[in-house]
Amino acid sequence: MNFIKNNLANAITLGNLLSGCIGAIHLISGDYQTTAVCIVLSLILDFFDGFTARALKANSNLGTQLDSLADMVSFGLVPGLTMFKMLEPFGNDLVGFSLPFEIKYFGLLITLFSCLRLAIFNLDEDQKYYFKGLNTPSNTILIFGLFYAFKENQSFEFLLNNEFALIILTVISSWLLISPIKMIAMKFKSMKLQDNYPKIALLVGSVIILAIFKTIGIPLVIIYYILISIIFQKQLK
Repeated sequence: MNFIKNNLANAITLGNLLSGCIGAIHLISGDYQTTAVCIVLSLILDFFDGFTARALKANSNLGTQLDSLADMVSFGLVPGLTMFKMLEPFGNDLVGFSLPFEIKYFGLLITLFSCLRLAIFNLDEDQKYYFKGLNTPSNTILIFGLFYAFKENQSFEFLLNNEFALIILTVISSWLLISPIKMIAMKFKSMKLQDNYPKIALLVGSVIILAIFKTIGIPLVIIYYILISIIFQKQLK
C-alpha cells in the first residue's frame, strides 16, 4: 500500500507525459483534433498529480522533477510544434524576403522558452500564490486554441494567414513565459473575499467569454487572463 501511496501521483504525471507524446505525434501527422483531446487530458492529469500528492502527503523531489519533465512535452513541445505547423505553409518566405531556411523553425522558440520557464519556476520559491510570467499550460491553450479555432471554423484567419504576425506572436509568447509579470494562480492564501477578487474576476469573465464565443473564446480567455493579471498586479503576492 505504501508503494501505491508514494507513487500514485508520479503515475498520474507519467500519464500526462504519455498524453503529451501522443498529442505531439498526432499534431505532426495533421490530426489536430486528437491533439486537442490529449491537451485536455494532460491539463486534467497535471492538476490531479499535484492534488493527489498533497492529499496523500506524498510530495517528493522526484515528483517535482517528473512534473516539469512531463510539462516540457505536453506544454512545451506541443505549443512549439503548433506554431511550427502554423508557419509551415509559408516555407522560407517572410514578408516578401526569401530566407535560407524555412521560417517554421521559429515556432520552436516557444519550446525553448517553455523549458527555460519551467527551470526558473523550479528554482523560484516566491511563486506560491501567483505565477511569475505566463505558465506553460496557459500558453499552450493560447497557441493551440488559435490553431484549433482556425482549423474548425477559419477564426483568426487574419492572424494565421500572416507569417509576420505569427512570428510576432511567437516572440510575445516566448517573452511572456519568462516575463516578470505576476499572473493569477488558482491557489487560495485565505478565504477572505477581498483577497480573492482577482480569481473571482478571472472565473466570472472566463465563463462569460466562453459562453459568448464558444470555441473562439478559448484563446480569448488566456488573453483576458493576462490582462486581468496585469490589472491586479498589486494584489498578487
